[in-house]
Amino acid sequence: MSQKSLPPKTQRDHLFSEQSQQKFQFDEAVVQVFPDMINRSVPGYNLIVPMLGLLARRFVQANSRVYDLGCSLGAASLAVRDAISMEGVEIVAVDNSAAMLAKFEEILKTSQQQRKILLKQADIETCEIENASLVMLNFTLQFIAPEERAALLRSIFQGLKPGGALLLSEKIQFEDIDKQRLITDWHHDFKRSQGYSDMEIANKRAALEKVLIPETLAAHKQCLKEAGFGSIIPWFQCFNFVSLVAIKEP
Repeated sequence: MSQKSLPPKTQRDHLFSEQSQQKFQFDEAVVQVFPDMINRSVPGYNLIVPMLGLLARRFVQANSRVYDLGCSLGAASLAVRDAISMEGVEIVAVDNSAAMLAKFEEILKTSQQQRKILLKQADIETCEIENASLVMLNFTLQFIAPEERAALLRSIFQGLKPGGALLLSEKIQFEDIDKQRLITDWHHDFKRSQGYSDMEIANKRAALEKVLIPETLAAHKQCLKEAGFGSIIPWFQCFNFVSLVAIKEP
């Protein structure tokens, strides 16, 4: 992602420095620290985002739509917008958080890029996907109830044009208990290296319980296959964070 697309400087994330029993939600407080939070919480995030733009060049078709579902502050939308040159492409950024979209709109006002991004406040589970050549779920599916994920993936598949793709990034879990324990320890070590305290790590983990529900990589692949996707290619993994390309065959 080019420097001109980077969000303005945001606050340091200290939201979980004190004990709280509240569930995690994408409210105004999270919006203010979100870029710092996600970069310090998701190993490889600052590599994944620009690579979404690079991958988009292979799949985005002229006169089609790109959907960024659960767009938050629009990092994925901006990366794709700055990377593609096809004519007639409309980027639709969807999120159910009014606070996130308001901040994203502020970011867009500072950009000189002529290609517009349409912001839409909606539940991604009911958002109609039409004429799409690319759909992105960038650490979004994990916040959807597991029993509802298959229907969302089927809807995305049906709305994709032949040759189009879904770019999916997710936090995953491992079937083997020992491997899961080890990978969790490594992730927490990563967070400590980013300046988070043990209290902040524990408090955030408690806040995300039953809000962010990860599945195994095998479960994700199976669900994508059942939705209709042909080729499913993992292209990035760091600890328990994985990025996949799922292609709708021509």
